[in-house]
Amino acid sequence: MTTPSDHASPGSPIVDRRLLRDLVLGRATLDRAAHVRSDTEALAALWEAKQARVLSLVNGRLPIINGELYLRAPHGDDDPTQLFLLGVGEDDAAVFMVRSDQTDTADTDAPEIVRAGLREVGSLLGDRDAGLAVTAVALDAWHRNHTHCPRCGSPTQVSTAGWTRRCPIDESEHYPRTDPAVIMLVRDQDDRALLGHQKIWPDGLFSTLAGFVEPGETAETAVRREVLEESGIRIGDDPDDVVYLGSQPWPFPSSLMLGYHAIARTTEITVDGEEISEAAWFSREELGAACLSGDVRVPPAISIARKLIERWFGEPLPGDWSRA
Repeated sequence: MTTPSDHASPGSPIVDRRLLRDLVLGRATLDRAAHVRSDTEALAALWEAKQARVLSLVNGRLPIINGELYLRAPHGDDDPTQLFLLGVGEDDAAVFMVRSDQTDTADTDAPEIVRAGLREVGSLLGDRDAGLAVTAVALDAWHRNHTHCPRCGSPTQVSTAGWTRRCPIDESEHYPRTDPAVIMLVRDQDDRALLGHQKIWPDGLFSTLAGFVEPGETAETAVRREVLEESGIRIGDDPDDVVYLGSQPWPFPSSLMLGYHAIARTTEITVDGEEISEAAWFSREELGAACLSGDVRVPPAISIARKLIERWFGEPLPGDWSRA
């Protein structure tokens, strides 16, 4: 639920700047243990400990049993040069990731495993599993897409427990990339919310506006630019017209979504026609009724967009949509 300050006049500062605390992909409980990634002896000790566990990804898909991640014991077939340290929990229990394109020993050891994508199961996982899953999927995507040195083109090698790749020719090191993107719920002077429909989406799907931060640009500038480009709406220049609320990793493949509420100073909509094909202002009553009737569907619980909308709306909305 929102606080009374959230429903104050859009022209006044938002007192409570905290986003809802239940961002699905923003949860984690394990220590990332960056201090041991380069310590070969410490890594070996963690791997050989009886409490060590392995999360196996097959084509980027997670092993699920009864709504939880299946973490298996290390196996003799695991390649020690392809181990990825995801984190360390209580009693020094380390969780590693292994990657495969076809199958894993987990699938034969536990035939009841169901392989699922993060979009499908992210909102069903507990805090520990959600943190493990999003980290594993993000690392896996980066390693799949960055197999060669951008300087000389040579194949690179996994290093630092999976958190870097090293070129054996020019000895350069390369790190996982994170692409900052802004996602914003725009409000007007009547406290209506602006939602848009991308032309590639099925009819009835509406969400907040979003876009990538460009080189040399602040996130707040990106909010104003993206809203203007996509909808023709101008955001105010006052610092309180763009309010940061929280962030969530979005590893499809490498985004970090920076969530904002923004205050519009104009209301006439002119969509760009390229990405956004339709946009509209919704009052709370209008959006609630449209969601109940099924005329409008909003993003799934895994998305920060859903939380931005519901924080403005004041309570959970019915229904959702999702993509595989």
